[in-house]
Amino acid sequence: MTTQTTQTDNGTVKAAFQSEIHIVEQALEAVERLMYDVVNSEVEVLRDASRHILEAGGKRFRPRVSLLSFAATGGADLMTAVPPAAAVELVHTASVVHDDINDHGVVRRGRPSVNAIWGRTFALLTGDFLFTKVYELMAPYKDLNILLAQAATALVEGETLQASAVKNKNLNSEIYFRIIGLKTAALFKSGATIGARLSGATEAEVEALGEYGYNIGLAFQIIDDILDVVGDEAQLGKTAGLDAQQGKGFAAVQDDPIASVKQKLMEGNRLERARLQAHQLVESAVELLAIIPPSPYKDELVRLAHGVVERDF
Repeated sequence: MTTQTTQTDNGTVKAAFQSEIHIVEQALEAVERLMYDVVNSEVEVLRDASRHILEAGGKRFRPRVSLLSFAATGGADLMTAVPPAAAVELVHTASVVHDDINDHGVVRRGRPSVNAIWGRTFALLTGDFLFTKVYELMAPYKDLNILLAQAATALVEGETLQASAVKNKNLNSEIYFRIIGLKTAALFKSGATIGARLSGATEAEVEALGEYGYNIGLAFQIIDDILDVVGDEAQLGKTAGLDAQQGKGFAAVQDDPIASVKQKLMEGNRLERARLQAHQLVESAVELLAIIPPSPYKDELVRLAHGVVERDF
């Protein structure tokens, strides 16, 4: 009888877990629909180019972090967190469109880039258009709007520092971490912080989730840069090695100017040291979750953090 009762209890817990995670997946589907709808425009090229990049999909780590942060801190209705989560992802998407202009990238998420199809001018305008939609989505969230505005500012500052470092050939480890903190980690942090604040989390919980987001954002970019060096283009969905060729991607493990960064990174144990750094950042992120009450959503945040460093695309 005890064994049967235990099996029944385990089955009930598993069913409850699956049900709650299914709610998160439904919210992510709502994020997709909202992004697709909000970029509608009577100007066909803006609508078509925006939907082209959205239809290509992506990992959607950022909105997932935001939604899970909301749910893990007691947020009752996940659908109320959908617009800010969509706005976070649109900031990233807009930056991707602009990146492909700067990098002359022709493949993005396994498809021709906006730049490759519509050209530089329309790609620039599409990125701008996507940024305006962020403002639209965040308009009802006045107290939270500043958080995403600060992250968008940090992103631009990071990209500018990166371009300057490449031009001046002074991209080293210290500058690299400053760059990825601004251009990548700040947006992860913003998404987590917005989700937690929207749920009514305590200040300690908000702080912990913000730092969790920042740490996994750093780890995410380190792994991205490793994959740019060693990854397969079909898996990555973009031109492998492009960042390294342009001397902009990876300086976390060496201090020399990186015109020949790809070759240098293949030498010795540099890549393994970089992977170790990413794993350490993820472990730090998971430790920060100790303050968050146990729940399937917290468990999913832990799984997501580990997924950042275990991916191959």
